[in-house]
Amino acid sequence: MKTIILYATKYGAAQEIAQRIAVKIDGSVLHNLKEDLPSLESFDCIILGSSVYAGSIRKEAKKFLLQNADVLTEKKYGLFLCGLGADSKDAYLSANFSPDIIQKAKAADFLGGIFDPEKANGFERLIIKIISKKSGCINMLNDRKIEKFAEAMKE
Repeated sequence: MKTIILYATKYGAAQEIAQRIAVKIDGSVLHNLKEDLPSLESFDCIILGSSVYAGSIRKEAKKFLLQNADVLTEKKYGLFLCGLGADSKDAYLSANFSPDIIQKAKAADFLGGIFDPEKANGFERLIIKIISKKSGCINMLNDRKIEKFAEAMKE
């Protein structure tokens, strides 16, 4: 089975998760959605991941969904989101994907996130500090969930 892992990221967390999933799925191909999309015909499985900001997935992921929803539903696929608000998994999934897309996904989950203040502007650092009550680098990637997601996609 040939798998492509598509990701949309602002600061790299979705890319980090995509790379961790790729290590678990032999022969998988990573692709940043900011680059031209390769033909999806040769892939049996599509994994789409995006970071979430203010409840929304990245514009590149939205564009992919608008242009490729029919291709996505013809194949085995999975969806992952990342960010610091893991408690809102269901709300984030339902706000960004149709119920049909979520239901037909082999796996759909919120896999944690990373906030590196060195990559953020002053306003973003302030907001994260207010919301999370933490300062400095925050790594909330959930290795157990990433492993479980990858295993589900291999079945």
